[in-house]
Amino acid sequence: MKKVFVCVLTLILILTGCTAPTEQKINGVQIELDDNKITVDGNEITKDGSQDVYIANDIVFYLEGQDFKYGEGTKDDEHSQSEADGHTVVHITKPGRYVLSGSLSKGQIAVDLGEDAETDPNAVVTLILNGVDITCTVAPAVIFYNVYECGVADEETAVKDVDTEKAGANVIIADGTENNINGSYVAKIYKSYELSEDGTTVVDSKKLHKYDAAFYSKKTMNIDGGEKGDGILNIKAENEGLDSELHLTINGGNINITSGNDGINTNEDNVSVTTVNGGTLNILCNGSTGEGDGIDSNGWLVINGGTVTAQACATSGDAGIDSDKGIYINGGRVIASGNMLDRIAGGEQTYAVFSFASRQVGDSTYTLENADGKVIGEYAPTNDFTYLLVAGDELSPSDYTFRQGDTQLSAISMSGMPQGERQQMPDGEKQELPEDMERPEKPDGERPHWTEGEMPEGFAPPEKPDGERPDMFEEKENMTPPDGMMGGFMANGEVSATFTIVKGGNQFAKVSPGTN
Repeated sequence: MKKVFVCVLTLILILTGCTAPTEQKINGVQIELDDNKITVDGNEITKDGSQDVYIANDIVFYLEGQDFKYGEGTKDDEHSQSEADGHTVVHITKPGRYVLSGSLSKGQIAVDLGEDAETDPNAVVTLILNGVDITCTVAPAVIFYNVYECGVADEETAVKDVDTEKAGANVIIADGTENNINGSYVAKIYKSYELSEDGTTVVDSKKLHKYDAAFYSKKTMNIDGGEKGDGILNIKAENEGLDSELHLTINGGNINITSGNDGINTNEDNVSVTTVNGGTLNILCNGSTGEGDGIDSNGWLVINGGTVTAQACATSGDAGIDSDKGIYINGGRVIASGNMLDRIAGGEQTYAVFSFASRQVGDSTYTLENADGKVIGEYAPTNDFTYLLVAGDELSPSDYTFRQGDTQLSAISMSGMPQGERQQMPDGEKQELPEDMERPEKPDGERPHWTEGEMPEGFAPPEKPDGERPDMFEEKENMTPPDGMMGGFMANGEVSATFTIVKGGNQFAKVSPGTN
C-alpha cells in the first residue's frame, strides 16, 4: 500500500534555549561557552593569540558614522563601537575537531587558520555543535575565514557535480541536541576604492569584508548530521541565513532557517553549487529586508535526497528555490513556494509546478488526492505565494484532484516531456517573462523587490481587479502562454479539474477554484 506523505510547511521557530550536550563525550577539543567563563578542555580560555583557541574583543563589524569611502552600508547596517566591544570572539587557529556546547549571548565563533590555509589540504576544521546557543548582533555568529579550499572558482571549468568531501570548513550537528545560531551580517567594507572625477562617489572598489549571513563561510563548507541524524540546528538571521562563498553541501541533520533575506546563498557567480544529499531543511524567508529566495545559488542547485521546504519572501519577486545555472532534482522531497519560478533543468525526480491565477494567502492547506480520494500530499505554506513546486516519490503517474481546503481547483495542464527527454534551456537561462514583467538587474546580482503599491519603474505589472497580482498567463488567444515561457512545456488549451501527473516534469497554469 502506498504511504501517505504529509508535509506541513509551518516551521518550528522556537529558537530560544538549547538542549544539553549529549552524555557521551564526543571526540575533539571541548569548548564550553558561558558569558562568565569559557573553558577549553576544562581549563579557562586564554587571551594569548598564539594559542590554538583564544578569546578577544576584535569582532569585524560595520562601524557607524563613516563616510561613503568606508563601505556600502547604510544607517541600517551600522553598529556602535560599544555594541561591538560587548561581543566575545572565540578564535580557532589550528586544524582539528572542536566540540561546542553552552551559550554565548553576545559572541562569535571565528575560524581562521591563516592566509596560507586555502592551499593546504591539512587546514581542515570540524565544528561539532553539541547543544550550543550563540547570539551575535553585529556580525555572523559563526564564520570560517581561512581554511582549505577544495574547489576552484573558475567559471570556464565549473560543473554542477562537485566533490566537497575534502573541504576545510565542516559542521556536524550532534545527535540528540538542539543548537541555536542567531546572527547578523557585515555590509561591504572597502579594502581600496576609486573615486569619480569630482571625488563624490566610489566608482570601483575592492572588498575587505562583506559577510551576509548569520552562519557564514568564505570557503567551501559541508554540513552533516550525526549517526542518527536527529540533531537540530536553528538559524535565525537578520539578513541571510546560511552562506558559503563557493560551494555548500548538506548531507544530514535537521536545519531550520528563518531569515530576513535568502535562507541559503552560495555566491560565486556561475560557479557555486549548493548540494543537498540528505537531512531535513526548512527555510522561511520572513521578508524583513523586503526580498529573499528560500535557496539562492549563483551557480547550480542540486538536490539528491533529503527533504527540502523553502519559502521565499511573500512580497517580492523571488523563488522558493533559485539558481542561475540550473536546478536539478535527482531525489528526495521538495516543497518550494514563492512569487517567481526558476526552471528545473533536469534530474530523475518527478515534480509538479502549480502556477496560481492569483496570489495565494499563506496558511491555507493544499492537498493532492488520488482516484480513491486518499491524500498523498499536503502542503501549507505560511507565506503568501504564486508558485508552488512539489517533488517526491509520492508523485506517481496518475490522475489527481487538487484542493485548497475543501475547494476543488482546476488548471490548464502543460504537457511535459517524458523523463530523460525533457527539452532543456541552456545553462544560465530562466523562464522568460512577458514584456511587461521584465526584472531590472540590481547590483551584485540581487533581485529587485517590491512592496504592495510600490513597484520599481519598469516593473509594474498590469492592473487586475481587487488588487490581485497578475498571473504569468494573461488571457491570450487559445490560452497559450508567451513563447518560451515554460521551456519544454506546451499548454493543451483546456481547463480541467483533473491533474494528470506523468513521470518527469509537470506544470499546471492558472490554478484556481472550479471544476470545469
